[in-house]
Amino acid sequence: MISFLRHVFVDSWLGRVIAGLLFLAFVGWGVGDVLSNIGSERADVIVRVGGQTVTTEDFLSAVQNELQQVARQSGMTDPSQLPVATRRQAAEQVLQRLLMQSEITLSAERLGVTVPDDALREEVFGLPAFKGPDGRFDRKLFDSRLQQIGMTEKRLLDLIRADLAVRALVEPLQNGARAPETMVRHVFDFDAQTRTIDLVRFPLTAQVVPTPDAAQLHRFYDNHSWLFQTPEYRHARIVVLSPDSVAQSVEIPDAELKRLYEAEAAKYNVPETRTVQIVTAPTQARAQAIADQWKAGADWDRIQADAKDSATVQMDNVRQVGIPSAGLGKLVFAAPVADLQGPVQVDTGWVVFKVTLVTPPHVTTFDAARQELREQIARGQAVELIGQRVQKLQDAIAGGGLDHIPDNLGAAAIAGTLNAQGMTQGGETAPIPASLALRKAIIEKVFSQAKGANPTLVQGPENGWYAVAVDSIMPAQVQPFDAAAAQVRAAWDDEARRHAANVAATALYVAAKDHGGVAAAAAGQPVEHPAPLARGQAVEGVPEELAQLAFRLDKTGQTMMLDGPDGFYVATLTAITHPAPDTEAMRVGRIRSAMSQALADDIGMSYAAALQQVVKPKTNMSALKSALSSVSGTGGAGESSP
Repeated sequence: MISFLRHVFVDSWLGRVIAGLLFLAFVGWGVGDVLSNIGSERADVIVRVGGQTVTTEDFLSAVQNELQQVARQSGMTDPSQLPVATRRQAAEQVLQRLLMQSEITLSAERLGVTVPDDALREEVFGLPAFKGPDGRFDRKLFDSRLQQIGMTEKRLLDLIRADLAVRALVEPLQNGARAPETMVRHVFDFDAQTRTIDLVRFPLTAQVVPTPDAAQLHRFYDNHSWLFQTPEYRHARIVVLSPDSVAQSVEIPDAELKRLYEAEAAKYNVPETRTVQIVTAPTQARAQAIADQWKAGADWDRIQADAKDSATVQMDNVRQVGIPSAGLGKLVFAAPVADLQGPVQVDTGWVVFKVTLVTPPHVTTFDAARQELREQIARGQAVELIGQRVQKLQDAIAGGGLDHIPDNLGAAAIAGTLNAQGMTQGGETAPIPASLALRKAIIEKVFSQAKGANPTLVQGPENGWYAVAVDSIMPAQVQPFDAAAAQVRAAWDDEARRHAANVAATALYVAAKDHGGVAAAAAGQPVEHPAPLARGQAVEGVPEELAQLAFRLDKTGQTMMLDGPDGFYVATLTAITHPAPDTEAMRVGRIRSAMSQALADDIGMSYAAALQQVVKPKTNMSALKSALSSVSGTGGAGESSP
């Protein structure tokens, strides 16, 4: 629940407490000891740590919020779309987080750490989610927000009081953490180092190959017959039970849709947003120089490349509250589009900025959002309904095969002919009603199951279930040479071009190693001089694999060769540049801050691990298994038989 509140009310709650504890794995934290301490416990308690408890409600609420965050990071709108393994892993991580929170809270109690009522009141009144338009605590808004998330005032205050106690205990341990300067400089050198290469490319399209005669084509056909066969096709009947299929059968009352619409008001009532390019310079003089360069016509890419001593950022479709500096936010949202602003001093430094796009406020009405709301709620309910309907579907398959599936289960059925790539004989994608991962599993089952075998209900990815019956098989057949003549010629040309490019590239590679690099051995071939390579940054015309190879070389003059999908590349490392730390002070500062935070996180993890040895958590395995099952949507076995 602490995690849930952190995201709903103030995003850094738990991060301020023990940010590094979020992803500690079961094994590393001694789950064997945790799960071995099993005793009698009331049904709604998953884990007890001394007098602290993690209830099923706490756990499931925290997991639901965690899954929403993971789904958004994965580009999904619905957490139920996440793979089962991902949901279960997130649940395990949440459990560890709650356990650690309980351990540290218990330690705070034993050390006599108390939170005065005044401190609790100040914390609550300072939460942005409870402030009205005038910036002051709004009691009506407070009550409304609690009602939206289904929490009592007492429960919220207890959680905030525990959080304050934990922060009072842990933060002093972490505040003194500072990364050693030697380590910071080593990381800076690794991160900022650049490599320069001379490059010669041998594209396949540039290779001239002779025209093959009939004998050569026939010989190529005989030696590569597998390239010219028609695929195997199978006719199958398929039944799918998935969150998507079940969701189609779920009825959602308008009242429930409206409650969700009101709870997600920030999503459907979007204020004005702006896209802005910002440079924060260390001094006014430097900011003015950047502004002059920008006004002279330099584009954003050039400004970023030249302003290495400054912080550059482009914020796309940002709200005013999303800009870290309140003063800068006001300036950005008052500035006209495309007019350069600054230099101006704000709390973050001297800034120059340009607004490139303004998106007006947008309100999505309830009627317009109805379908999306219905799908969101229906998919959430579908995950629970699947567990109830699997047994019914299994019984139906056992009683009558795939031809007598009840309509009220929300299962989808299809029959047709397809190949191992999921394509029909007409060259179209077979319309299997399943996600990509589940579709792949179904097709693999179709092509591994024997013709006429009894269908069995199988659990697939993403909480989906399916059954397959293979009715007929059309074996793959090698096409006659005459029918495949065009394919044979195209395949022969492709292989001949690759062979020619390989021979030419290998010859240059050998010569370059003997004569000091490709520039000396190119013998009339064009030598390119790409922009310096930096770690993690793409350079136009240089394959990523080649850039990675360049950073594996330890001295200049070494030559490398890459076989790429579009041709061959031969390159010689000509320079290794080590920027001086004092020329990129802001970059060094960011590295120092990140490493110091990582060190502070390690201290927090070590402290939490030590506390776990003092009071062993006692786990209610029945409640834990039930909670994990409801999260992942699994009951245990991966396959059921009729």
